[in-house]
Amino acid sequence: MDDDVLARAARIAADWLESLDVRPVGETAGLEELRERLGGPLPDGPVDPLTVVEELAAAADPGLIGSPGGRYFGFVIGGGLPAAVAADWLTTVWDQNAGLYACSPAASVAEEVAGEWLRELFRLPAGSSYAFVPGCQSAHLTCLAAARHHVLRRAGWNVEERGLAGAPAVRIVVSARRHTTIDRALRLLGFGTASLTVVPADAAGRMDVAALRNALHTGGPAIVCAQAGEVNTGAFDDLSAIADATSAAGAWLHVDGAFGLWVLASPRLRHLAAGAERADSWATDAHKWLNVPYDSGIAFCAHPEPHRAAVSTTADYLVQSGPDGPRDQIDWTPGFSRRARAFPVYAALRSLGRRGVADLVERCCGHARTFAAGLADVPGCEVLGKVVINQVLFRFGDDDTTDRVLRHVVDSGEAWLSGTMAGGRRAIRLSVCNWRTSADDIERTLTAFRRAVAAT
Repeated sequence: MDDDVLARAARIAADWLESLDVRPVGETAGLEELRERLGGPLPDGPVDPLTVVEELAAAADPGLIGSPGGRYFGFVIGGGLPAAVAADWLTTVWDQNAGLYACSPAASVAEEVAGEWLRELFRLPAGSSYAFVPGCQSAHLTCLAAARHHVLRRAGWNVEERGLAGAPAVRIVVSARRHTTIDRALRLLGFGTASLTVVPADAAGRMDVAALRNALHTGGPAIVCAQAGEVNTGAFDDLSAIADATSAAGAWLHVDGAFGLWVLASPRLRHLAAGAERADSWATDAHKWLNVPYDSGIAFCAHPEPHRAAVSTTADYLVQSGPDGPRDQIDWTPGFSRRARAFPVYAALRSLGRRGVADLVERCCGHARTFAAGLADVPGCEVLGKVVINQVLFRFGDDDTTDRVLRHVVDSGEAWLSGTMAGGRRAIRLSVCNWRTSADDIERTLTAFRRAVAAT
């Protein structure tokens, strides 16, 4: 019976992937229809597993978004490399609790190997620690917890023992164009908005370094959050200059590299993130540019001691290895019981190799440039700024026209993109982050925009 259910699920999954090029990218059913299809009373008794799987797949299908396909350009969402998807299936079947070495030696070692591969790929300092977490939000939480421990410890305060009440004030210096996950992580760590010193950013979203230096002038415990890849424009803060300023002030430098950190894997593009290696911590996602299934984020820390001190835990009943033993993931992540996320990351990295990762990043950036160039022939389109990496920001005339054109393209099913705000006005953002995206996908999307303009 298990074989029948798994084989049927595999067939449904394969059919779904094969349909991505021809099915609408967006959903085809609304909220009430999906509630009707998936809802109903909880059965009183068991239902045959094969029936459950088949009916679930049929009911969910019109509410699924074709985000694994080549014409999904929303929210910097990647697809799933074949090896990573297959490894993720195995991860589910193996069902390992990847919290302790004792629970799954293979999961522990796979995380150790994949973490070191990533550290080398990004050229981060030797000996940097790492944690596999659900996403960049959790990676920020992990890194900033380590930062909080470090800067307060230097000020003579043990925050894990004494908490924040009565602690020396910590200044958190952030850019006006930071990602919202930074604020949320800081809030969860007990830093309210009054703790934030917000420095201005230029039109592309790059932090004003002179303003940063002024903000750090007064001294005292400080954490600076910089950015590698602004979410709308893809712009990079001047990480070398920021590292100079934070080093001189004795502040901790954290880099939000949710997708932009991956340029470090490309010999042609790594200059954009020059100076990143001088930071104290870094956060990124593997479910973006590495194209592993959701969810998968990674935190890196140049200082293992505060990293471990901030998040590790012990209990009498746990079988823990100790500082000199095998890797216990619980020492590095905020999670306790946790999925073995390193298996898909390991598979993706091994299937691509160093050159394959670089090619994936460069190819996506090339598609973004092609799309931006093609927009020049679309009547009324204004491309906002130069394409830096994989993000294209553009608009059509006024706000209403921009929204109507976007709605027409999404409703056509040819592509899926999201709207945003740029300079106080509505805009459209295209993000190329999928290994499946081809030149044909870009041309089909451009054609969809030409038709949308003609129709509006």
